[in-house]
Amino acid sequence: MLNVLILATIIAPIVLAMMELIKRTIKIKKNLIPLTAFAVGVFIGFVAYPFTDLDLVLRIWAGAFAGLSATGIFEITNYRDGYSKGEK
Repeated sequence: MLNVLILATIIAPIVLAMMELIKRTIKIKKNLIPLTAFAVGVFIGFVAYPFTDLDLVLRIWAGAFAGLSATGIFEITNYRDGYSKGEK
């Protein structure tokens, strides 16, 4: 479990940066941002195989933890209306 948390700590800033890139380039509903961060984290955990010897399931768990920590678990329960990119 310690290795999963270490990998999640490494992945979290990457997920945060990817989410900022996604939010600034793609018009996405604000209430879908946590779910998108979760999916990005799982994807990054999945493709992290050259950098770690963890099993696939543990890498996916680490990515999920990183995705949730990048946005904050509390935001999943908040209803947010509107979009991340301003209206033109």
